[in-house]
Amino acid sequence: MPFIPHTEEEVKVMLDAIGVTSIEQLFDEIPAQLRSQGLKSVPEGLSEMDVGRIMRARASEDERSLCFAGAGAYEHHIPAAVWELTTRGEFYSAYTPYQAEASQGTLQLLYEYQSMMASLTGMDVSNASLYDGASSLAEAVLMAVRANRQSKSKRILMPRSVHPHYRDVAHTITHHQGITFEALDYDREGGHIDVSSLPSDPGDITALVIPQPNFFGVLEEVDALTDWAHEHNALVIAVVNPMSLAILKAPGKWGSIGADIVCGDGQPMGAPLSSGGPYFGIMCCRKDYVRQMPGRIIGRTTDLDGKQGFALTLQAREQHIRRSKATSNICTNQGLLVTAATIYMSLMGPKGLHAVACGSHNNTRTLINALEQVAGVRKRFNRPFFHEAVFEFDMPVSEVMRDLSVQSIVGGVALQHYYPELGNSLLVCATETKTQADIDRYVENIARISERLQASKSPAQPKMA
Repeated sequence: MPFIPHTEEEVKVMLDAIGVTSIEQLFDEIPAQLRSQGLKSVPEGLSEMDVGRIMRARASEDERSLCFAGAGAYEHHIPAAVWELTTRGEFYSAYTPYQAEASQGTLQLLYEYQSMMASLTGMDVSNASLYDGASSLAEAVLMAVRANRQSKSKRILMPRSVHPHYRDVAHTITHHQGITFEALDYDREGGHIDVSSLPSDPGDITALVIPQPNFFGVLEEVDALTDWAHEHNALVIAVVNPMSLAILKAPGKWGSIGADIVCGDGQPMGAPLSSGGPYFGIMCCRKDYVRQMPGRIIGRTTDLDGKQGFALTLQAREQHIRRSKATSNICTNQGLLVTAATIYMSLMGPKGLHAVACGSHNNTRTLINALEQVAGVRKRFNRPFFHEAVFEFDMPVSEVMRDLSVQSIVGGVALQHYYPELGNSLLVCATETKTQADIDRYVENIARISERLQASKSPAQPKMA
């Protein structure tokens, strides 16, 4: 959409028509102390030619690196057809599906997305997305507080093995609403929540958050954790990687009756890494709680002539346009990314998703086996994993990452900032995009760096006379 500025004469005509003398007068009800005194940190404007030169220079710095980082954003192969179709005008320019008679195609696509996501998670219903995985967890927490009417405590058990950014966002969005997060520590040997360490009488709990896989790539004992939560009248919020569900048990089948709410980031399904976004948040739930679910929900119906039709359902229009009346204030969806995910899942099908998940797991196994042969490097946790693993180094991880970057390799995600107790540890991921040559190159560089750093620490040998 082009930017069309108004001339000074056009602005004056509009101001005269509404009876004010300046644009400033339109905002005179805002106290002076709350007004910006100017954008002091914004640089002076540049010409179009100068801006183009800067952007070309920055684009040239964005080289194609060999990426072994994961931690919530994963490099998967995306068939060319996905974004060729997603960026067609019919999808690319469509945003709001409020007027059902004018947006049947968009509504049908969102309905298909919901059907696929409900099937993948084993849940009764899916919404048509939220902003990202972190905000979807925050929304799941708020939803659990509304839905669990037996609980009055607003206590949420939040494992430390949940993505640190997700935990931060959930706290930021909810902490002014009287919600308390109680941290559950992870087992130092397995990297998982030890079910035997959970209290036999935890008191009034609103919900338990269960990540699967967790931030360390480790698989949790989801059946035992789910049953423990339900035995204590708490809801279960599952935080999942949707790609892993192609080979792992669906949350709807966890324990005796399954999880209650499922959330996570849909990025693995057709969204490129793209320097951090945009992505989209997934959310599914049991039918019992559907009216507490934020975001759009599309239903299928028939009109008076018996023709199939699609429309927003179960929620009033106020859900999306009036903050004071809405279940949530984060209800807009990432429609374009959901479109890409729907096309991706349609093209891949169950067998394709299974092949991607298995390929990712197998490549990570190959990487782990090779890295364990390098002196000064060892796998940190002994539990099963999906496609990520934590490695502990006998050398500063910052130096390892720096040396790998010189070779155009993104070596992983350093954990010391988030988990000081893990010291020099690196979270490493290998998806189906990695070849044996890629893995060999990575391991050979790690071995070379380890050998050099180890040699630099060894005392110098005295010279013979």
